[in-house]
Amino acid sequence: MTTGIDRTPLILGIMSGTSADGIDIAIVRFVRQAGGKPELIRFSEYPMAEPLRAAILSLAEPGNNEVDRVGELDRQLGHAYADAALAAIHAAGLKAADISAIGCHGQTIRHRPTAAHPFTVQIGCAATIAERTGITTISDFRSRDIAAGGEGAPLVPFAHRALFSTTDSDTAVLNIGGIANITWLGADGRTTGFDTGPGNMIMDGLMLAITDGQKNYDRDGAVAAGGCVRLPLLHALMQHPYLHRTPPKSTGREAFGDEIVQRILAWPEISDSDRLATACHFTTDSVAASRQFLPRLPQRWLICGGGARNPHLLQELGKVLAPAEVITTDQAGMPAQAVEAVSFAILARSTLSGEHNTLSAVTGAAHSVCGGRITPGDNWAALLQDIPRWTR
Repeated sequence: MTTGIDRTPLILGIMSGTSADGIDIAIVRFVRQAGGKPELIRFSEYPMAEPLRAAILSLAEPGNNEVDRVGELDRQLGHAYADAALAAIHAAGLKAADISAIGCHGQTIRHRPTAAHPFTVQIGCAATIAERTGITTISDFRSRDIAAGGEGAPLVPFAHRALFSTTDSDTAVLNIGGIANITWLGADGRTTGFDTGPGNMIMDGLMLAITDGQKNYDRDGAVAAGGCVRLPLLHALMQHPYLHRTPPKSTGREAFGDEIVQRILAWPEISDSDRLATACHFTTDSVAASRQFLPRLPQRWLICGGGARNPHLLQELGKVLAPAEVITTDQAGMPAQAVEAVSFAILARSTLSGEHNTLSAVTGAAHSVCGGRITPGDNWAALLQDIPRWTR
């Protein structure tokens, strides 16, 4: 194994977001020196096969025969993740034996941190990934935090602190996937974070509806840019109770999914471009409103996730977050699309080392925990020998 030679492990992170439109793969090298940041070796994106995506989105809504559907889709998605991981390893000029471990977030099907018996469900069979690749796989990162009384989300603030913290200024990292989440990194070392509310999910849902399924997102925000924000509709949307909850808090498709899309579609005397423009501002205004929950206003905002590809959304964020600097994480040395996959490689490394990889100040848990379930691969015995060397 590479790690047995130079003691700097390569860990592969897998992420597929709420929109289920693709699988992101990051291969990350971890350095030994104090203060050294993880190094991205290669980032790859693979489209999700449309039948698989449709099955995921269908399962994300409550329905019939869910246990059988979960079981089969869990295995199917495990194969898709394994295919993507092996393809990315090959594209990087590496072999599976060069990779110490895989950290796989999985696809969230249910997230119910406020249920009578809180739970969260991510699918994407880790056993299938380990079997297909031979690589030890870490999954199910959220459940341990929920068991400790936390929301189980967001988890990425732990990784954002490793990637982007600075003593020069207060920084906010805003990940805009289906849902948007914020990490506040204080110059004094403090970290907090929470889901702000809608990200791309509502805009994507509207595009699917108005194009009869032909387009699943508004490329470059072009449709939204051609519309006018309907203030009565925006005001009604901004009354959503989640936006007014005090952190710790997390949310998902159950709060900002099809019900809101249908509400916008049913709004009278409004064009499709106005619908997209208003939905875009629902995202930006909910982010701006979230600043009331931060310890201090950040001087800099780093944007990552799918939303970073939408220039209209970025322009509108720049307006509502002024006078703070608003840039993408690319300008801070990490590709905006890679941040989440890199984050789960970081979390996986901590799992294997037995270190805390959640922040109780973010999730509201009784204490920080070491989250993640380990599925041994063919390299497990060698990995056990190697892990103690990582920090020497």
